[in-house]
Amino acid sequence: MHRLLARTLSSARAPLARGVATALALTLASSVLAASASTAAAPDGTGPDRRPGGNAWFTSWAASQQRLAPTPLRDQSMRMITHLSQGGDAVRIRVQNTFGETPLTVDAATVAHSDGKDAATEGRPRPVTFDGRRRVVVPPGGEVWSDTTRLRTAAQDDVAVSLSVTGTVAPGQHDSAFRTNYLTPPGSGDHTADPAGTAFTETTGSTLLVSAVDVRNPRLRGSLVAYGSSVVDGTGSTNCGPGCSRPGADLRWTDDLARRITSELPPARQFAVANAGIGGTTSAATCPGIGAGVRGLDAAARLERDVLALHGVTGVLYYYGTNDLPAGCDAAQIEASYREVFQRLRAAGIKVYVTPITPRPGYTDQHNRDRHAVGTFVSKWNSCGGTCDGILPFDQVLEDPVRPNSINPPYDTGDGVHANIAGQQALADIVSLPMLASSARR
Repeated sequence: MHRLLARTLSSARAPLARGVATALALTLASSVLAASASTAAAPDGTGPDRRPGGNAWFTSWAASQQRLAPTPLRDQSMRMITHLSQGGDAVRIRVQNTFGETPLTVDAATVAHSDGKDAATEGRPRPVTFDGRRRVVVPPGGEVWSDTTRLRTAAQDDVAVSLSVTGTVAPGQHDSAFRTNYLTPPGSGDHTADPAGTAFTETTGSTLLVSAVDVRNPRLRGSLVAYGSSVVDGTGSTNCGPGCSRPGADLRWTDDLARRITSELPPARQFAVANAGIGGTTSAATCPGIGAGVRGLDAAARLERDVLALHGVTGVLYYYGTNDLPAGCDAAQIEASYREVFQRLRAAGIKVYVTPITPRPGYTDQHNRDRHAVGTFVSKWNSCGGTCDGILPFDQVLEDPVRPNSINPPYDTGDGVHANIAGQQALADIVSLPMLASSARR
């Protein structure tokens, strides 16, 4: 099996194409993917085995691409800081060209430890290869996973992923990193091997090109993927009160949950946590008010590339619906989208944990009727009527006990929609770790 995985994913149902050394390509129709939800083959020829005991690779960090960056790159390097939920004895990275219309060439890549505070690395960066080569071409609409790079990491470590490009490149982007990432000036060339950060004089609040980091750790029992819109992505997680902000502190509820897993679960029940949130997205594709910038990024459309293509996934934390209602979807449309996604996940052997739709002061009476109906569906028999595996009671955590359509003031960023740092921690604290641990395959 070819050690380099190159996949082409559509923006709708993401049909999958696998490249092999003999140039054999097997294209699966989207209807088959919807039924089977097959996972991406692991790099290094280990095959499409998502079981924790299968290849010991688990996605420990993710940032779902959502569009092309508005500013192209030109003969320069970038250094993206990734925050690992779990560590291991080696890493590998995913580079995507999901929205590109032309091949994207990465000339060099490295990984290194980082303190997360600036562009400098702790120790000399280690080269990353793709099928044994430093240079890799990512096809339009596709992705590649790197070879194994030996780098010993621990839970909560920051890893700097550096990439360089030549020519003019339109990179894929995840808009909100909630931290500072770094670039060298256009025309500055390859600085991926620099331990010093002095060449990286430009900054961005987005994450470019790199969309996932795996760790090799046979002791882990799975990866849990948080899937949803801005409340998953991390909006509010830097807000520590009026006039107070803590970017780069990794205080999303998913980060807090990862820390709880590390400290509270026994060594034999450890999980990675990957964040697959994109702000503004909906669960359903049929909401008439979906904005142009997020159309085609609904839950079913990006499920293959943003969840099923990750490694070691045993559970999904599903937090959607808050945008569906103001975008014009009713309860029936939302529930239909839930059923479709849950069926695909469970067919892949992945457990699904769901939160009822959380409150917003801007909901109309009809929105609240629909929210109640969806909440009843999610809570029925504590299993979404047999279509999910457990409930995350985030609606109860965030609800103002005096004004149930609003967020509890100590947890409100001020927009009535997003939880601040205290609210993020409260969400993480309500999650049942024994429930999540039941997703382990062994």
